[in-house]
Amino acid sequence: MKDSQGRVIYVGKAKNLRSRASSYFNAEAAVDVRTGYWVGEIADADYVETDSEVDALLMEARLIKDIQPKYNKDLKDDKSFPYLMITQREDFPRVEFTREPQEKNAKLYGPFASAGALRGAIQVLQRIFKFRTCSLDIDEGDERWKWFRPCLLASIDQCTAPCNLRITKEEYRKDIRRLQMFLEGNRDRLLKQLREEMLEASKELQFEKAAKLRDEINMLERLDERGELETHAQPEVFYIDPKKGLAGLRKVLGLATTPRSIEGVDIAHLQGGETVASLVQFLDGLPFKPGYRRYKIKGVKGVDDFRSIHEVVARRFKKLHAEGEVFPDVLLIDGGKGQLNAALAAFRDLEIEPPTLISLAKKEEEIYRLGESEPLRLSRHAYALRLLQYVRDEAHRFAQHYHHILRKKSTFGE
Repeated sequence: MKDSQGRVIYVGKAKNLRSRASSYFNAEAAVDVRTGYWVGEIADADYVETDSEVDALLMEARLIKDIQPKYNKDLKDDKSFPYLMITQREDFPRVEFTREPQEKNAKLYGPFASAGALRGAIQVLQRIFKFRTCSLDIDEGDERWKWFRPCLLASIDQCTAPCNLRITKEEYRKDIRRLQMFLEGNRDRLLKQLREEMLEASKELQFEKAAKLRDEINMLERLDERGELETHAQPEVFYIDPKKGLAGLRKVLGLATTPRSIEGVDIAHLQGGETVASLVQFLDGLPFKPGYRRYKIKGVKGVDDFRSIHEVVARRFKKLHAEGEVFPDVLLIDGGKGQLNAALAAFRDLEIEPPTLISLAKKEEEIYRLGESEPLRLSRHAYALRLLQYVRDEAHRFAQHYHHILRKKSTFGE
């Protein structure tokens, strides 16, 4: 919902859009204590269609956190959706419910829409695959673990007790691989087995056991209620140290001073061939939402990323130059050498000296620089690269989500 100035004042979701939207404009809504005091401000409404209820839930949360509409009360805090995490670099990998996943050496599934359903599913999965959920640092080569007393989970046969070396590393990892296969879609056999057990229990009048199996099946089926890591990124979860990122950029780009402002540009193609662009702004290594901009590409027919980048860069920096505004220290273009040259051409046509201009190609995460024939390849864990990835991914997310929200009205611009 938007007011007369085009500002988003409320974000919601609905299975039946016609029914939900119309409910704000009937007589009951005008006197409802939850909506009556602000429905009069609604001047426009727009929507984005999602593939599933889970996608709608996760997108709603992301939009509310980023836009902070004044009439949304929930989801404005920094609380994130949970993940299921399997550690990778341990002799006996751990399986965890977490809202603060590791950035490396872990396999992540999620984010999940329901924390309760995920916790319940992990309990069911542990009964079947018997993995550990403790935080012990178990080394198979350390004989002292033979004298360690396992916890209650081993006694009730829900853990194979690697803490007592009752299972070899190879056998334990086989169980973890089976778990991962299940999480990645190979679950029909297990669900079929549980349904047969439930039916058998029911026939034998063991109704409590049948009900328990029914609940377990429901929890396992709800593991599908999750988003994708890239599509539903949660920047507040995968924290990047801004100071180390900026210091790293100064070093790898050979800058005289540590950069403070970075702007990122991305191009997106929407339904019907409409092309839009996003510009995000980071100050001192953190997103600065008031500096975000949206553009509808006006002078390009069809799909042409190079000309679209030329247009948005020219529009942005022509305006900054005319108004005497300070340029960003670094301008990051999503793409490779061709996209970088398209941005440079915009500055040449304007006869304006560009800031430090670079591009980041997603497939190999290579950094292209002006005057350099070969791209710069950094370690995947380098702070500088991770900061650039954050800027690039934020620009991409902003282009996809926000331009969909505004697509019908074509109110893109500066």
